[in-house]
Amino acid sequence: MSEEDTEYPIVVEGLRNAFGPAVVHDNLSLKVRKGEILGVVGGSGTGKSVLMRSIIGLQYPSAGEIDVLGRSITDAAPDEVIGVRSRWGVLFQGGALFSTLTVGENVEVPLKQFYPELGDQFRKEIAQFKVQLSGLPLEDAAKYPSELSGGMRKRAGLARALALDPELLFLDEPTAGLDPIGAAAFDALTRELKETLGLTVFLITHDLDTLYEICDRVAVLADRQVIAVGTIPELLAMDHPWIQEYFNGPRGRAAKDSQLRARAQTHDQRLRGLEQNGPVQEGKAQE
Repeated sequence: MSEEDTEYPIVVEGLRNAFGPAVVHDNLSLKVRKGEILGVVGGSGTGKSVLMRSIIGLQYPSAGEIDVLGRSITDAAPDEVIGVRSRWGVLFQGGALFSTLTVGENVEVPLKQFYPELGDQFRKEIAQFKVQLSGLPLEDAAKYPSELSGGMRKRAGLARALALDPELLFLDEPTAGLDPIGAAAFDALTRELKETLGLTVFLITHDLDTLYEICDRVAVLADRQVIAVGTIPELLAMDHPWIQEYFNGPRGRAAKDSQLRARAQTHDQRLRGLEQNGPVQEGKAQE
């Protein structure tokens, strides 16, 4: 594996996706850095989900090259990339759970596919651990998707995405349909998982709060390409009309103001802590 493969676990070059005469992507290129949460945004019909499906091999492009973790996805036969498929996890919109299986059994599906030699009890214990890792209580492993709320189904889908201890995590609109508290909790969980498990996260979203709170960079899809990739301040410095309308519109300004208030509150809390505890003495700091 080259140094670039290590630095960029996802590399897309010259991608073209078309459905009949409708061209969704044309000469699209994108590199995702290792260990980052990359937010992917764009207007309706710009092909955000199509891009993700192309990267994970569910959509075969008409042109271009996609390398994931140093392996070609576009040039290899399906059985040749089976190994790399076990190194990513995917949370589709709505969770995409099997309705006739319990949450725990849903999590066991990829374990059965990639590690059929695992014993039933060991596989069950792994599934239970992943359910808890997603923020659900252990007893929810025995429930069916129909018995869960929308937010709980998303966490169940996340548990299944984490089943194989992936290096890459793909999230398609994970906070869509959640109330603000539930969305904020899912964002916090995503950031925590990224930091503790060393994940690289490819996150499709239209949630501006999510972009401000947890995304290290944002990729903008427009005009059939990725027109910009960068931090939000870097994007705000660009004069593309869609970027300006998206980030400087009423919702964009509200999300930015919310982040500034949260940072100010955190700063005030730290100051109060210093006032109560006093400065750290030099000798203690060295210890």
